[in-house]
Amino acid sequence: MDRNQLLHEGVVAKFLRYVQVETTSAEEPQTIPSTPGQWELARMLAAELQAMGLTDVEVDEHAFVTATLPARGAEHAPVIGFLAHMDTSPAAPGRNVKPILHRAYPGGPIQLPAGPVLREEEQPLLREVIGHDLITSSGDTLLGADNKAGIAVIMEALARLLRDPSHIHGTLRIAFTPDEENGSGIALFDPARFGAVAAYTVDGGPLGELEWENFNALNLRVVIEGRAAHTGTARGTMINSLHLAAQLIGSVPATARPETTLGREGFIHVDRIEGSVERVAMVWLLRDFTASGLDAKRQWLERAVEALRLAHPGCRITVEALGGYRNMREVLETFPEVVERARQAYRDVGVEPVELPIRGGTDGAQLTHMGLPTPNLFTGGVNFHSRTEWVSVQWMEKAVEVLLALARRWAENPAPQARP
Repeated sequence: MDRNQLLHEGVVAKFLRYVQVETTSAEEPQTIPSTPGQWELARMLAAELQAMGLTDVEVDEHAFVTATLPARGAEHAPVIGFLAHMDTSPAAPGRNVKPILHRAYPGGPIQLPAGPVLREEEQPLLREVIGHDLITSSGDTLLGADNKAGIAVIMEALARLLRDPSHIHGTLRIAFTPDEENGSGIALFDPARFGAVAAYTVDGGPLGELEWENFNALNLRVVIEGRAAHTGTARGTMINSLHLAAQLIGSVPATARPETTLGREGFIHVDRIEGSVERVAMVWLLRDFTASGLDAKRQWLERAVEALRLAHPGCRITVEALGGYRNMREVLETFPEVVERARQAYRDVGVEPVELPIRGGTDGAQLTHMGLPTPNLFTGGVNFHSRTEWVSVQWMEKAVEVLLALARRWAENPAPQARP
């Protein structure tokens, strides 16, 4: 695509192009990126960034795309970054996404061609976007607003900065990253090389979301090894790993599950299970907003596992940590100007910040603990990871305006340098 088209096509055209590239990540990656489609999108974005005129455009060996927009009128302002991830969740199909633009949503249900229906009683935010232009998938797949809406918002903000010389901004660093959904990609990112004092992931949901607090997370693999035997002669010899797994899962308190918690309540969740009489493997997700709360949940699981071992002495149970992330609040509280700049930018464009803790995580959580303070901004997308995912075009446009205002805020009112 030529430069003129990229600078003038708008955020919708960008978004519709990006969602049609299949970038579903693998749940247990063997490589980074974990799927070839992420390479395809990385190369597409790099080519567009070069065509638009950004400098230092690179795609590294793990498909991280980075680029620089040189300062205009604020050469001494701190360098800040904007980031979005390229992969989509494996929770719903991501191949052959067919985006549909619904002009001037009149309210009421939206029937998708493949069968799913978006209903206001199930998704009350639909009541807030009557009259908006909405984008959905056909219902066969997810849409991919998480996080291709973020990519489109960043690319459109760059286009507007480039085509309008009245915009004053410091040096902006851009990154599009792989494998956020499985939590594996960002560990390979080099904040020092990126060179920003602060950054913002554009990976949130509805209008106004500003997130700078998230779960502490620990993912564990629990493997139960029993003993197989012929069912006709199993008495006294068989140890059925499936039954043991059921006992362990059934011991999770009803009030400690994702489906019964909200707000700042943590949870214990069995995410996946596979196996047979002889061996069962499960993935458990432990989440809490405090480190002590997360530790208490791990201790609960370890006690439950030990009780199972004692009750069934012939079995073998192992617990292995698969990774996790930490609450970014404990770091961002020491960089209040990074979050405050975002609040100011929201209000500059008529958006009131909605500051709620993330019941999940973002690349920004890990980046913050890697030394790059990185709150999370909204994209305009709703109901991520599902076939009924949707995005408001007007909310995406507001997200673009926020990035422009944020760049201006950092240029006009330089904040103290971030600590190393």
